[in-house]
Parts: sequence; C-alpha cells; structure tokens
Amino acid sequence: MKDSEITLNAAGHPLQQHWLAVIGAIWAGQAVSIVTSYAASFAVVWCITESTSSALLLSLASICAYLPIGLISPFGGVLADRYNRKAIMIISDGAVGLISLGLGFAILAGSVSIPFLLLFTIARATGQAFHSPAMMATMPHLVPEKHLVRINTLDQTLASAASIGAPAFGIFLYTTLGFHAVMFLDFIGAVAAVAGLALAKIPVTHDETAKKQHVIANLVDGWRAFSSNRGLVILLLGITLVMVVFAPLGALYPLMTLEHFGGDGYMASIAEATWGIGMLVGSAIIMAWGGGKKLARLIIVSSVIVGATTAACGFLPSTGFWAFAALNAFMAMACAWINGPSLTLVQKNVPEEKLGRAMGFIAALMGLTSPIGIAIGGPLADAIGVAPFFIVDGIACMIIALLLYLPRSVRALDAPREKNGSSTK
Repeated sequence: MKDSEITLNAAGHPLQQHWLAVIGAIWAGQAVSIVTSYAASFAVVWCITESTSSALLLSLASICAYLPIGLISPFGGVLADRYNRKAIMIISDGAVGLISLGLGFAILAGSVSIPFLLLFTIARATGQAFHSPAMMATMPHLVPEKHLVRINTLDQTLASAASIGAPAFGIFLYTTLGFHAVMFLDFIGAVAAVAGLALAKIPVTHDETAKKQHVIANLVDGWRAFSSNRGLVILLLGITLVMVVFAPLGALYPLMTLEHFGGDGYMASIAEATWGIGMLVGSAIIMAWGGGKKLARLIIVSSVIVGATTAACGFLPSTGFWAFAALNAFMAMACAWINGPSLTLVQKNVPEEKLGRAMGFIAALMGLTSPIGIAIGGPLADAIGVAPFFIVDGIACMIIALLLYLPRSVRALDAPREKNGSSTK
C-alpha cells in the first residue's frame, strides 16, 4: 500500500485496520459502567438525603464528587504520559469497582455511616481523576481526525442517556433489593469497563523523558505544552469562566420551579429530565454532524446560546413553566456542543507525548468549576432572588463568550492547518 493510501489516526500515525471494533469494545464497557455509576451515585445521594435531610451534607457530597478531580487530575495526566495509558485506565476502573464492592459488603454488615459514604465519593472521584486524562489522551490514537469530535462527544452522549433513566433504576434497586444491590451492580459495571479495555488493542504511547523528571517538572512541562498556544489558553480559560458562572444553575432548578413557577416535586423532576433530553439530542447532533471545521467559533456561539436561553428563563412569567422546560432543553442542547469540540482543539494543538498532562489540566479545570460556581452563585441567588439570578447569570455568560472571539489568537484556532500542524497562509 502506498503512503498516500494509508489512513492516519488523529495523532498522525497509521490507523489500526479494525479501529471501529476497538472503539466498540472500549465504549461498550464504558457505557455499562456509566449507567451503573450514575445509579450508584444517585443511590448514595438518596441515602444521605433519606438519613439526614441536610442540605449542608448534600452540598458536601457534591464537593467530594468534584474537588478531587480538580486537585488530582494534573497528577493523573503525569501518569498518563509516563506509563501505559491502557493499564492506567484498567487499574482506575478496577479500583472504582472494588471500592463499590467493598461498600456493598459494608452495607450488608451494617457498618456504613455518612462519613463513610463521603469517603466513598472521594475515592470514586479520585479514580476518575486518573482515568479521564488517560482516556482523553488515548482517543486521538484510535480514530481518524474527521471522527475525533464525535468520539470526544460519545462519553457525553452516554452520560446524558444514563442521566435520564439510571437514577430511577438505582432507586428501584435501592428500594426493592437494598442499597448493597446498587453497589454490587456498580462493581459489575466496572468489570464490564475493564473487560472492554482489556480486549481493545490500544497503542502504547508515553514520554520517556517524563519518566526521568520530577513530578513537579512533569507538571510544568505539561503546562508549557498547553499554554504555548495563547489562543487555546484564552479560549479554555474563558469557557471555564462560563462554566463557573453556569454551574449554580443545576442546583437551582428545583428552587426556580418551586418559588417562581409555584411547582411541585413532579414538575422539578420534569425540568431535570428535559436537561438530560436536551444534552442527549445535542450530543447526537454533534456526533452526526462532526462539528465542522470552525470549532472555536462553534464553542463560542454555543456559549452565547446558553447565556441567552438562561437569561430568557429569568424573564418568564410565573405561568411559564413549560416554556422554562423547553428553554432548559435547548440550553442543554447548546451545552452539548462545547465539551467535545473543546477537547478536540486541545488534542490537535498539544504534542501527543504531553497530551496526558494537558488533559489533566483540562480535567482539573472542569472539576473545579462546579464547587467554585456553587459557592459563589448560591449566596448570590439567595441575595437577589432565583429568577433575577438566571437573568444576571445568562447575561454574564453571553458577555464572556462574545469577548472570547475578539483575540486574533482565538480565531486562529479555526485556521486551516497543514499536515504538520502549521496554519496555512
């Protein structure tokens, strides 16, 4: 076969002949694991709710779920560049499964307390902090470049689908078979994830230089690789700021439903469901479309749409709940067009041997947005009212997004590139 006929992966290397089978094996296992993880996480939340009825403890559980990802992911990125990424993912998924299995037996023994559940949440988040950078750094080696956005969106698609039905499934098992059954199910999901990864042929990629460096030097090296592209840094920091501004809204949907629309728990659940449906539809669209060639512009336009729909929710009358649900779905759909393209831009602009560390920083930014946003937005919503907060929040999102497209370096991210990665003139 001539060189011109060789299909290349998104990292610029020859693509495996049976790459679709590899992707299928990996994501079949991940799909099962995502469903069981959602069920287990919601069961933990419900156990805390049922046992304590404490908003403070629920907020603490949310922090335990996000903060370790923000703090540990950069170190997970270091490992992803130093060692076999496939092995890291298998160990991470396997460890999470064993943690769930241990919790299941602890529940049967009657030795579970709220601090124990919070530690469980931290342990799961720690596993995710090591898994995610390795997974995100691996994807460019498994698919052609034209499919990279689609694959980067697949995790989001599966999570969106799981968010619609998995919590209800978890509660069904919780109430019929017991809390332990949900944890044992999560262990089975982890086994499926490990099996999918074990069966897949994943290229071994690591940075030999990184092994000789101190961990701190690794982190600095990874940050330099990431920050060397000014436009990429500006865009991602701006999107992170948008996510911080947007983060409190998820916790405020029930309050908005109750206080502004005079709704009940049933209506609040509808609002939550429309978000999941919107994310699923948006993810399906981006997977079918591929995102086009102007990914930076797509991210910014999507952020503007998110801000506009958020602000519009705040202007709705008290009788406008169903309009709120529709806007919520549209908002979620636009949100689905941000994550996959953002990851793709990082993968295209960072050297492959440093990609794990770059993805570690990205995962850290994502992990920190929710705790910071909730800490800031919650008190502000209490001070000005939930509906006015939606207006202020939405306008802030739009302003940040529009400002992001002003720097020339950001717009340059959408410039056509030659095969060596340089922009064409």
